[in-house]
Amino acid sequence: MTELPDLFAEQAPSSPQKKRSSKASVPVESKVLELIDAFQPSDCLAEAARPFFVSTNGALFDGDCLAILPLVKSDSIDTVFADPPFNLDKKYGAKSKDNLPEQQYVSWCKAWLDECIRVLKPGGSLFLYNLPRWNIVLGAYLIEKGLTFRHDITVDVKSTMPIAGRLYPSHYSLLYFSKGKPKTFRKIRTPIEVCRHCGGDVKDYGGHRHAMNPLGVNLRDVWTDIPPVRHWKFKSKDRPANALSTKLLDRVIEISTMVGDVVLDPFGGSGTTFSVCEKKNRYWIGVELDFAQQIKERLQDNEIAHHNNTDFIEG
Repeated sequence: MTELPDLFAEQAPSSPQKKRSSKASVPVESKVLELIDAFQPSDCLAEAARPFFVSTNGALFDGDCLAILPLVKSDSIDTVFADPPFNLDKKYGAKSKDNLPEQQYVSWCKAWLDECIRVLKPGGSLFLYNLPRWNIVLGAYLIEKGLTFRHDITVDVKSTMPIAGRLYPSHYSLLYFSKGKPKTFRKIRTPIEVCRHCGGDVKDYGGHRHAMNPLGVNLRDVWTDIPPVRHWKFKSKDRPANALSTKLLDRVIEISTMVGDVVLDPFGGSGTTFSVCEKKNRYWIGVELDFAQQIKERLQDNEIAHHNNTDFIEG
């Protein structure tokens, strides 16, 4: 297998054995992770699977997710994160088509969601990032398929342009479902908000500020602290489309997985999910239609910069 250079430079492994993390509250950025064994594709993939790239922790496929997902074994994935094209006629790569008729787009989404449901372990989690318009329809479909609704997370993003005759669109939808009762749900705390000018508390919490947990407040289902990805150090220079912040993937992965769990992303994009998995010692399986070579190079060169994350994890 091809090892990624310097991917574990920040980590101080304490044991060669795969272990679950401590239940103590630990800031995400300072947490010491255990060393895990090298990824074994046969644990999750059919013999016919031929990854384009294999790292210490994962496998990347160059191709259409509808052709690749059937090669993933049933009940083998702990968390699925999907950020598909939004059907807005954006220019991704030569193989992508982002302007399907509405019903065709929905049918296409249902086809790969069926595969994601199949490969998900009982108790596994599925996160779907899309426009509210599409997630309303797809969320209803996931309920019809028997998944358990957990949350519709609002991700506040004020980087779009106003649209005449409509309210100003300022958020994306992140659906969170599980395959039955979630086997992993880790409590996240975010820092108590302070004024960036004077450093004072933004809220008094009904006069009970003194009783607040010093590690922060419980994570809400409205995320206003996900930074936009504007600087080129966070983006692929060969992929002009927008990328997601590593902070969003940090949070998804910390909520729903433990060290050594397997994450599937059928729309690799710029490789953010895979980079976060490498940093946090999760195994991963990814698919990318147009930019697999760029993802491989970014991972090998440790090129993907990570946003600072001050979340605290309990459990």
